[in-house]
Amino acid sequence: MSDHIQVITTIDREEAAAEIARLLVEKRLAACVQVVGPITSTYRWKGRIETTREWQCVAKTRRELYPRVEEAIRQAHPYEEPEILAVSMAAASRTYLAWLDEQVASE
Repeated sequence: MSDHIQVITTIDREEAAAEIARLLVEKRLAACVQVVGPITSTYRWKGRIETTREWQCVAKTRRELYPRVEEAIRQAHPYEEPEILAVSMAAASRTYLAWLDEQVASE
């Protein structure tokens, strides 16, 4: 299993996505956060089908930092239950992973 992950969240405002991206990089919880959007999300919430315009944040980090990344996202996120997903990196260039490791905090 890879020591490196991507953490994905979505949020309803582009400015809020940029704030989460900056927060994670400033705290050295992610080496890079890409903001993608707008996207359209359709989901069931409290018995209703909702459709929302959102922006997706994809943070590159290390697996051991996930609890801190999740907590930082939850504190900055306005949603009652934000999407926060961790996805393992199946493969990546050795040099990219070395750069990633240099950018994030070590526990």
